[in-house]
Amino acid sequence: TSIIGPNGAGKTTLINVISGIYKPDRGVVKVDSQNITGISPHKIVQYGIKRTFQNIQTFSNMTLLENIMVGFHFSTKFGFISCMLQPGYLKKQEKKVKEESYQLLKELNLENYANFYPSELPYGIQKKLEIARTLAGEPDILLFDEPVAGLNISESNEISKIILSLKERGKTIILIEHDMNVVMDISDKIICLHYGEKIAEGKPSEIQRNQKVINAYLGSE
Repeated sequence: TSIIGPNGAGKTTLINVISGIYKPDRGVVKVDSQNITGISPHKIVQYGIKRTFQNIQTFSNMTLLENIMVGFHFSTKFGFISCMLQPGYLKKQEKKVKEESYQLLKELNLENYANFYPSELPYGIQKKLEIARTLAGEPDILLFDEPVAGLNISESNEISKIILSLKERGKTIILIEHDMNVVMDISDKIICLHYGEKIAEGKPSEIQRNQKVINAYLGSE
């Protein structure tokens, strides 16, 4: 499902509410009938939800591999007591996380950059890194906030293929994107927001013909 709308329509705000960064003034957020309204962002991941950000949020002092390893934090059981009493268990779990993180790099053709720092690499690779990190721990719901913003056509096509491959793996994807070519090519459903309200919902072909959507983007006579 893609969320579209002019600047200021409330798209990123909606994602921030779902992911726990903002608490809604009213209404609730539910996942599989479970109310997750107001749950803090670091606990939202326990419900199988992970996200990327409009502005890249990588750890500049960590390698690409280490960035992805951080994404597994919620699924590991490192604690002070376990570190003190079970060093063998700790090493085994850390090795598993490292192996799975490297596998995610391979899936997105980033394995050659495993030991590079994000700042050493092009913007397009940093965007792919963010997507790779969201996949750590096999979440069910992925929230992508403008994943192709700032990318050239070739890079955008590559990201689109990645998103489609995730859909084929059974992931639920909520996509915010201004690139209408990407939105129309890969979306099953599109929701259009305008000033914080939903003005249209439907298949890409339906949204393209919707007069309210056309007016929101282009204005009316």
